[in-house]
Amino acid sequence: QVQLVESGGGLVQAGGSLRLSCVASGTVFRIDAMGWYRQAPGKQRELVAVISSGFTTKYADSVKGRFAISRDNAKNTVFLQMNNLKPENTAVYYCNRPVWLDKWSPGDIWGQGTQVTVSS
Repeated sequence: QVQLVESGGGLVQAGGSLRLSCVASGTVFRIDAMGWYRQAPGKQRELVAVISSGFTTKYADSVKGRFAISRDNAKNTVFLQMNNLKPENTAVYYCNRPVWLDKWSPGDIWGQGTQVTVSS
């Protein structure tokens, strides 16, 4: 079965950087779109970034210019480079295989999540 395993979260000061990784197994990774979502306390889970099988990317407006999603098909891994982090970026970040249904929608498989905490 499909498994997604995230890593790379942690505690960082505002203005700092983190790089999240997600390793996928049980899937033909190179044909999947991959994405990162996040959920802050008391808020709904939201899309952060998506990268298609053709390497097209899409970002939430709030992270454009600061976050970068990439993928390494040889390693079945998707990355999220997060720069100039802000306290409002504090959340649990989840890996997902989103699907296109007139817009990017989350697939049914989620990783366990990785906590990102940004201190002011």
